[in-house]
Amino acid sequence: MAPGEAHRAGDQDSHGRERYLVYDRAAVTRLSAVVVTFNSREAVRQSLPPLLRELAPGDEVIVVDNASTDGTVASIRELTPIVAIVENPRNDGFAAACNKGVEAATGDLVVLLNPDAIVQPGFGDAIRAPFSGDPGWAAWMGLVTSDEGRTINTSGGVMHFTGIAWAGEAGAPISRAPAAPGEVPFVSGACLAVPRETWLDAGGFPPEFFLYHEDVDFSMRLRLFGGRLGIEPAARVDHDYDFVKGPAKWRYLERNRWAMIVRTYPSALIALLVPALLATELALVAVSLSSGWGDQKALATFDTLRALPRLRRERRAIQARRRIGAGEFAAHLTADLSSAYIGRAAHSGGLRRLLRIYWRAVLFLLGAPSARR
Repeated sequence: MAPGEAHRAGDQDSHGRERYLVYDRAAVTRLSAVVVTFNSREAVRQSLPPLLRELAPGDEVIVVDNASTDGTVASIRELTPIVAIVENPRNDGFAAACNKGVEAATGDLVVLLNPDAIVQPGFGDAIRAPFSGDPGWAAWMGLVTSDEGRTINTSGGVMHFTGIAWAGEAGAPISRAPAAPGEVPFVSGACLAVPRETWLDAGGFPPEFFLYHEDVDFSMRLRLFGGRLGIEPAARVDHDYDFVKGPAKWRYLERNRWAMIVRTYPSALIALLVPALLATELALVAVSLSSGWGDQKALATFDTLRALPRLRRERRAIQARRRIGAGEFAAHLTADLSSAYIGRAAHSGGLRRLLRIYWRAVLFLLGAPSARR
């Protein structure tokens, strides 16, 4: 392969697997870090200096500010003159701002970082490492820690077959972090690395999501198009994470979960999941009413129904590019509700056994690789 040439879908790596827009290491020399801010003045004063120290000549930082009112932009300009700032006149959300940042980027490799994600020494070299060797990843993430590196925030996203997604190993001691690069079900938007051309080819984040689940949807599309997703644990960032972000978070999570399912799940998988999706919907209605966010669940349902015509159009375009079977897609989902944020359902042995039996049957019917072992 000549320098600068990209492997397109249909090419194969050294293991005989198809790969999707995986670029030659020699062709990628410039990194564009994209940071989205919204009233993030104190966060960026902590996170920008270590990030700037990790940049190589020719790299760049692009901050997209969503109409902050706390002096975020002025603080960045006071801190450093070398950061490019894109100022939105209003808050268009995280997803749309990321798209705008990547459009403005000029580097070959884009790295999305949350404004409160503080990169650790060696990050700059480590996040580029997947270009060397032959991992065959379309996108990857760094290891995201919390509590000043003492615990894991996410070692790779985990997604239940109902579309409920969470940060893998959240809250676990750092000793449980992966020691070597490996594949993950989906990559976290807190620290997401992707060749810029891959991002553009896949369509970036869906701007209608506004916030939450956009990284899941992006990951699922890359997987549908034949890509693989990974983690480079040597690239570490420490994230000031807090799950509770107000009642509207539940609306975004639920409507975007359904949008992701409609857009990315293969038809055969959806058909087999209808009973589980209906049961989950009934359970979540009950949980939302008892937990005080029933109004947000109702708004999410209304949002989904109103968006169905658009989602179906987007689905047709996405599924037309699908290069893997439903079984291979489903093999990266899980039956276990193992998130610490889910509550009692995660600890019910009876529910766990029922979900595993159901999922094994689905995988078998889809001919998933794991079901054939």
